[in-house]
Amino acid sequence: MDVGARLQAIRKLKGLSQRELAKRAGVTNSTISMIEKNSVSPSISSLKKVLSGIPMSLVEFFSLDLADDSPTQVVYKAHELIDISSGDNTVTMRLVGKARPSRAIAFLDETYPPGSDTGLEMLDHEGEEAGMVVSGRLELTVGSDTYLLESGDSYYFESSRPHRFRNPFDEPARLISATTPANF
Repeated sequence: MDVGARLQAIRKLKGLSQRELAKRAGVTNSTISMIEKNSVSPSISSLKKVLSGIPMSLVEFFSLDLADDSPTQVVYKAHELIDISSGDNTVTMRLVGKARPSRAIAFLDETYPPGSDTGLEMLDHEGEEAGMVVSGRLELTVGSDTYLLESGDSYYFESSRPHRFRNPFDEPARLISATTPANF
């Protein structure tokens, strides 16, 4: 059995990037990459550690039928959105379509409580981002420019430009956004 190909297929089936799986499992990105490329053959304990980030048992890993012919889910109820927020418990991010295979975009429902932000360091990564504030107000910094977004306002920019989201206001802000590629 090709453990690397199986791990990659299951990771993608669960909608996880290598980076996200590595973070959840407490291993390096290169560990996930090397296993998936079959550059290394993980020990049982190492594989269990990696699978804890999915989460999945060894039995499930080796017995899961990857040739599932069931139709791809189209509608996602509110309770089916997956919370992918970081552990800091400030900004809440819920992902639509987490289990969709070969997902090309990350479509998010984000909530920024008063005083919250995406961090002091500016974000930058490949791809594009677009979004619309559906309630509250939000401050968006892209490069050296800062914008005030109010309910109904939207944005679209290349994600390689340094950027940051912040809510310095007294009320929560809710944002619906999409990013490519789907790194979540």
